[in-house]
Amino acid sequence: MYNILICDDEKDIRAALRIYLTNELYNLIEAENGRQAVEIAENTELHLALMDIMMPELDGLQAMEIIREKYNFPILLLSARSEDHDKIMGLNLGADDYITKPFNPLEVQARVRSQLRRYTNLGGMEKPRSSTLVVGGIEMDDERKQVSVDGEPVALTPMEYNILKLLMENPGKVWSSAQIYGSVWNESGFGSESAVAVHIRHLREKIEINPSEPRYLKVVWGQGYKMEKI
Repeated sequence: MYNILICDDEKDIRAALRIYLTNELYNLIEAENGRQAVEIAENTELHLALMDIMMPELDGLQAMEIIREKYNFPILLLSARSEDHDKIMGLNLGADDYITKPFNPLEVQARVRSQLRRYTNLGGMEKPRSSTLVVGGIEMDDERKQVSVDGEPVALTPMEYNILKLLMENPGKVWSSAQIYGSVWNESGFGSESAVAVHIRHLREKIEINPSEPRYLKVVWGQGYKMEKI
């Protein structure tokens, strides 16, 4: 059973999402604002959250910032606005994906299933060649879903984890933004540069001593990204 939080200040939106996501595998929990969402996250084991951006008391972005300090379950932002600025701001703050209102029910269902698969490692990416990957001081225990850098544990979001896993499984190989997006998101890479760049920046902040001069996660200008062989 997956605990899924639906957070939106509009009752009709919550009702619609509940209809779209009614499933014997989903336990749906509702919140009317970001403050309630934070309280639920602190008292319930959540596996995914759908979070509206514009809400009273505490908006979705503020709530997500607080939640991301402790929890790594996937968060999908809900927004009536489709501008890239809102999407990139959300990704910057730790969102794994976004859905633009008005919703397509099939899209909502597909994105939720996709994020849950990644979070529980039931599908998506190619199976690892071994349960532990090591590149320099970075160690990834894929069986336990744990990452450490120089012996210190590092907390990654599901998207950050899967990007790092892809690169660590193929050290030295250059991946374009479209290739990374296609492999990790399982979608077309069109318009993927900004989304991938945001997650790469977050990864650098977590695994590099000096993110502005990365030792591991390198940019190959005009081509993409690679994990340096060390």
